[in-house]
Amino acid sequence: MIGDIFLEWIEAYHEYAFFIIPAVAFLEATVGIGLFVSGAILLSICTVLYAQDFATLWQMLPLAFLGATTADHMGYFLGRRFGPDFHHTSFAKKYKSNLGKAEALLLKHGELSIIIGRLVPAVRSIVPLLTGVSGLSTAKYIRYDIIACGIWVSGLGVLIAGFGGLFT
Repeated sequence: MIGDIFLEWIEAYHEYAFFIIPAVAFLEATVGIGLFVSGAILLSICTVLYAQDFATLWQMLPLAFLGATTADHMGYFLGRRFGPDFHHTSFAKKYKSNLGKAEALLLKHGELSIIIGRLVPAVRSIVPLLTGVSGLSTAKYIRYDIIACGIWVSGLGVLIAGFGGLFT
């Protein structure tokens, strides 16, 4: 039922789907919102577009990459901006030792934390914020986030092609 409605919409307005891809990638990686927007939505949209020959992987994957990196960078810079204030909240005071350990882990293994965080749906939207709060350098964060998003979008492409092949 919903799938049929979506297919009808895609057939009628497939040119607008190119705006949906970066928007959904952005939402599923945005701090807070990403906890409620599943990456399965993006995968479903892209798979339908691919299987129905409305879009190629080479059209969709850069859009997904753009949405994901934009949300990640927004989360990181929010963490950088509000990091010092975050430490003065009652939550941070209550869990000071645990937060200290988490920040130490991010500083020690920052690159790996960024890459793994991008690949784990449950924490995808939180890691950039915590990385910003931890004070990891901007250049280092951007470098590893681009690598992480590249790995993520490659996996997305493999899944789209695999699932898309099932429907053609």
